[in-house]
Amino acid sequence: MKEPPPYGKRNGWIPRNIEDFGDGGAFPEIPVAQFPLGMGMDLRKKASSDKTTALQCDADGKLRHDAIARIGHSKDKIIYTRLADMKPKMLEEEDESFQKPDEETIAQQTEATRLALEKITSTKAWFYKCVASALPVRHAQKPNPVQYIRYTPSQQGGGHNSGAQQRIIRMVEVQQDPMEPPKFKINQKIPRAPPSPPAPVMHSPPRKTTVKEQADWKIPPCISNWKNPKGFTIALDKRLAADGRGLQQVHINENFAKLAESLYLADRTAREAVETRAQMERRVAQNKKAEQEEKMRAMAAKARQERTVLKKVHEDDSVNQEARERDQIRRDRLDEHRRERNIARNNPDKLDRFKKGRERDISEKIALGLPDARARHHETQFDQRLFDQSKGLDSGGIDDETYSAYDKPWRAQDNIQQHIYRPSKNLDKDLYGDDLDRIISTNRFVPDKGFGGAEPGAARNAGPVE
Repeated sequence: MKEPPPYGKRNGWIPRNIEDFGDGGAFPEIPVAQFPLGMGMDLRKKASSDKTTALQCDADGKLRHDAIARIGHSKDKIIYTRLADMKPKMLEEEDESFQKPDEETIAQQTEATRLALEKITSTKAWFYKCVASALPVRHAQKPNPVQYIRYTPSQQGGGHNSGAQQRIIRMVEVQQDPMEPPKFKINQKIPRAPPSPPAPVMHSPPRKTTVKEQADWKIPPCISNWKNPKGFTIALDKRLAADGRGLQQVHINENFAKLAESLYLADRTAREAVETRAQMERRVAQNKKAEQEEKMRAMAAKARQERTVLKKVHEDDSVNQEARERDQIRRDRLDEHRRERNIARNNPDKLDRFKKGRERDISEKIALGLPDARARHHETQFDQRLFDQSKGLDSGGIDDETYSAYDKPWRAQDNIQQHIYRPSKNLDKDLYGDDLDRIISTNRFVPDKGFGGAEPGAARNAGPVE
């Protein structure tokens, strides 16, 4: 008898056959699947046999791949696994497989079906399982006849079966209560059978997609109107394409047309009312204007009449106008003398300045304090220097060496100095009084108190600085 190797010599040894186990069990120190004495081998083979399909060949010796589609189905179920099954067949009248059965065959099949159904429904088990639970009230069933059975016990002796060697047993069927509810549940859910295999889809050969189809299948990316974490600049047309608003059908409510019509009628009515009101206002204004013109015409006539009356009175008053002017001049002179008298009494110095200011002459030339010796004429005066001048744009070119800006004096008059204003010598003395000599003698750019030895007139020491 073959035995496993002893301990210490089992490195790399794996039990594979029943003889490797000897008369013992499995080896726990060897981490492989072990079946000592064949225990568990049948279950493993059965499980593997359920998942494996044996290779099958047809009459031509080719593999039958339709066996894979038949897994889980009964052998009588028709499964289409060939391309020929998808094609329509041509029916011929002479083909026996497509001929209807005759009357004799139909009668035989009907009778066989009836006998099979009667055999199934004649049993009480089927009745109580299917029919009895569905009938709420029914008559009591007739019991089966009584049966007598002879029973001989296996143990014979005085201490068993009360000393009897045989017994007669009377078997009677238990009476069924017609009002008894069903004892068993028959509404159990039966597992659904495996579905039929999907029909093969016959595709046409692939063809190259066109540019239009590619554009139709192009889905624009999702562009959010709220978030742009990476700060991408998105074109407006791309944003509108992602928005999808163009796909929505715009439906305009019919009330908008009614509203527009109502607004148009209201606007026309308002315009007519405004035009009527404006016409009435124009008429009222015309009437008022006519009344005002009539009133002004009457006032003008009245004024002309009054002017005619006053003209006669004005001719008498024109004689007295010159007398009133002379009286006004007399009053002005009297006021001037009274003012001078008051100034002389209160401030005599101010009176002299007042008289000098009254005698001052302000003319175009700066000759103040002198009377204007020129004769005054009412006609327009012209500057005689502008006349009899032969120099101008038409006098020819100008010499480049001549600097004509300062060739002649600005004012060529010999007596210009006579017309320059010179204040009198006693004018400042009249203004400042005795303070004028002190102001002139004061050196304004010399400090009141200087440093010792720094005076301009002080003599410097000949020796070194001590």
